[in-house]
Amino acid sequence: MTEREIAEGCQRGDNAARRALYERYGGRLLALCRRYTGNREEAEDLLHDGFLFVFSAIATFGYRGDGSLSAWLCRVFANRAVDYLQQRRRLAFTDTGEVPDVPDDPPPADVPAEAVVRLIGELPPGYRTVLNLYLIEGRSHREIAALLHIKESTSASQYLRAKALLKKRITDYLKTHDA
Repeated sequence: MTEREIAEGCQRGDNAARRALYERYGGRLLALCRRYTGNREEAEDLLHDGFLFVFSAIATFGYRGDGSLSAWLCRVFANRAVDYLQQRRRLAFTDTGEVPDVPDDPPPADVPAEAVVRLIGELPPGYRTVLNLYLIEGRSHREIAALLHIKESTSASQYLRAKALLKKRITDYLKTHDA
């Protein structure tokens, strides 16, 4: 099935299209959920709830070419993940008004993707959420601030602190693993 056929089938309530949607995007969306929650069990719960939401909201999706369904799903699941964390009061932000100066060094090489996902998952929830929204989802600090009800400067400082901590943890990982 093409992306368009999957979307249109889901909008008609076709179970084969729903299955195809889950089979095609489930793994990627589980990884997205895991990046936000930090653990597999919560990510699986979020994935399940997210698909229930998607199937009830698919009528609002408008196909705009290849990749549009995937982009819409990622945006929906990222928003659901943020809601999930906010409902559980797991997001904590400290606004010092300062943005740390972090050099833009290239990331260390030869770190397995699984290890990077695990290291991101181990970041404090506020850092992890802003890092995901900014770096991976491509949202601006203005959008993140509005979504999380924080200041833009808080978003920027959380991102830079997350980046610095992740870099340190990757460096430590490389010291203990022959990569």
